[in-house]
Amino acid sequence: MKKKSLLKIIGAGLAGVEAAWQAAQAGIEVELYEMRPKIKSPAHHTDNFAELVCSNSFGSLKKDRAAGLLQHELRSLNSLVVKIADKHSVPAGGALAVDRGTFSAEVTRKVTEHPLITVKREEISSIPDDSCVVLSTGPLTSDSLAQDILKFTGIKECHFYDAASPIISGESINFEKAFLASRYDKGGADYINCPLNKEQYFEFCECLVSADQATIKDFEKESANYFEACLPIEEIARRGKDTLRFGPLKPKGLWDPRWGDLLDVENRIAKRAFAVAQLRKEDINGRLWNMVGFQTNLKWGEQTRVFRMIPGLENAEFIRYGVMHRNTFINSPHLLKPTLQFSSKTNLFAAGQLTGTEGYLAAVAGGWLAGTNAALLSKNKEPLIFPSTTMIGALINFITNKSHREKLNNNFQPIPPNFGIISELSTKIRNKKDRYAAYSERALKEIEQLKQELSI
Repeated sequence: MKKKSLLKIIGAGLAGVEAAWQAAQAGIEVELYEMRPKIKSPAHHTDNFAELVCSNSFGSLKKDRAAGLLQHELRSLNSLVVKIADKHSVPAGGALAVDRGTFSAEVTRKVTEHPLITVKREEISSIPDDSCVVLSTGPLTSDSLAQDILKFTGIKECHFYDAASPIISGESINFEKAFLASRYDKGGADYINCPLNKEQYFEFCECLVSADQATIKDFEKESANYFEACLPIEEIARRGKDTLRFGPLKPKGLWDPRWGDLLDVENRIAKRAFAVAQLRKEDINGRLWNMVGFQTNLKWGEQTRVFRMIPGLENAEFIRYGVMHRNTFINSPHLLKPTLQFSSKTNLFAAGQLTGTEGYLAAVAGGWLAGTNAALLSKNKEPLIFPSTTMIGALINFITNKSHREKLNNNFQPIPPNFGIISELSTKIRNKKDRYAAYSERALKEIEQLKQELSI
């Protein structure tokens, strides 16, 4: 009797659950391994699958934004994660943000209840060699498995350090100073804004850069490599006195109606804030708020002291402090095919942040592709390669293109979705907004064509 196809997926984060779901939906029997709760990670707080350990935002909903295009591509491809994210969304202006608790709970339930998915709560310390495998252990791969991956690849593993923002109780925010608004009044008034004048801003910056940082556990501090797109706020402040107010604390486009008429130019110049700290809703009822852009490695007591200097947060109650943790990723350009198969072992796939893509949606996209291709391989069909005219294809091409990396003569670093990596249009469009809209229109047409070929 012919042995039944079996796919083993290691890690039940965003990439792992998406890979498991897509493979199971294609009729493949799946074993999904998750080491929690038997083995804890330094960043997770629950035992649920797809727990969001940093922001609760999946990025812009707009098609002419990189994250928005990726969302639309994944929706069109029947992504489980994006479908559940839509269901558990909370108001966030023009972004898709979720109630992280109800979101991960439903992902866990749906995956666990699938008849072709068997969940195994145990650590896998080495790469299985008895079946098709997807490695989706994410940025917090266990030490034993990381060592086995290192041994298998023969290439020194990369790592960088990622930082998460604090979460604050909504009822502890002082609305005599803070106000609700979205930048340029786009979307609903979904952000809490805490304005700082010039004196308050520079005093805050001075205290921020001199505050005590937490020790990076188990790793030498001097070996830490910060990912530029997710720098701790204290590191941004060290780069210059104005970096924060032109970065995460930029006041442009934010206006409190209590300051007067926005159309009064003279009044606007006199009244506008020097800097503004923003908070984004973490749950549907607005009881929890995330400090946008405030990823940090400060000690918890220092976070209380320094962040309460921000007007409106004088009595802030910290539900979760900012934390810093290790992110591990492989040297994908030298190891992976654009199908996400390892070049040296074609029944072994990698997906998610382990491959060097950055962001929730990129992890989901990698999981979708790895799970789909593992299913195709199990059925003796050709694995799928996405065209780089799509955002999924552009991301995968970027992380797996060895010749491109060698031409640049630089080290491989994680990449988030962005229009800078997508294939150029055949006809140049000068206006950026129109150009991005054209990228999106072309990409979604390509996705529809792929769906027809795959009979999705």
